Amino acid sequence: MRRPAAEEPGHALNRRGLLLGAAALGGSALLSACGAEKAPLVGPPPVAPPTSPTPLTEAVTVQKMRSAARNRDVNLVIIAPDGVSRVGLPVCVALHGRGADARTFLNLDVQNALNQAVSAGLPAFAVAAVDGDNYWVDVGKADDPQRMLADELPGWLSQRQLRPPSAMFGISMGGFGALRYAREHKNLKAVAVASAALFVSWSDAKSRKVFADREQWESHEPLLHTGDLSASSTGVWCGSSDPFARADRKLIKAVQPAVGKMSEGEHNDDYWRGIMPEMMKFVAERLA
Repeated sequence: MRRPAAEEPGHALNRRGLLLGAAALGGSALLSACGAEKAPLVGPPPVAPPTSPTPLTEAVTVQKMRSAARNRDVNLVIIAPDGVSRVGLPVCVALHGRGADARTFLNLDVQNALNQAVSAGLPAFAVAAVDGDNYWVDVGKADDPQRMLADELPGWLSQRQLRPPSAMFGISMGGFGALRYAREHKNLKAVAVASAALFVSWSDAKSRKVFADREQWESHEPLLHTGDLSASSTGVWCGSSDPFARADRKLIKAVQPAVGKMSEGEHNDDYWRGIMPEMMKFVAERLA
């Protein structure tokens, strides 16, 4: 079938396909960057291909895009509130955890949280998620997620009549990546991280078998560059039973963020669903 002229590279999934794909993700897709992360996790099952293209005016779309920076095709997931035109909306980029991909956010009640924010009178915005790996940094494998975020994603969003990224949130490994991105992009209005996978020592980071050496890890580790982060635009959430609780407490102490919340919870999607409304409210208030 020929693609509609309005549809740029990639295929958008229809609503039924999205729901089926989200259900297929299950509860285990986001068991990222915890103690078990020392062995790479299996990613979520693939979303079924669309039976036909759908207009990009849908509130939720999934497409395949070619990333030269990552040297592969990646998923581009865009989630907007119901009943709101996506045209001209500001964008918060969402970075997933290890072993997952961008489609994970279809299973974390992101749209419900966006709807709640709009219902509370806050301005609407869209969440855009893409696939990443290697803690969202270049570790010398001809795969540079940070370059994709900085150089390619803004163009993909512009093709869809969305604004350039002005906020970011990340979960687990995505928290590492979001904080790394924020160091180079001081104009971000909000940076929200949940259960950020940070490392208090080289031995801890080395066990993940991602970074080539200590020097490479030190150049990226957010805990070693907290002076580059803005306290007023940063929010940190972490469960008290999370394996990264110690590292996230250290982040909160060093940055003194606008929100630094340690509450009951573990490193799992139940915890992330529970705090999603708070995170989206935090972003919306700063985008306002």
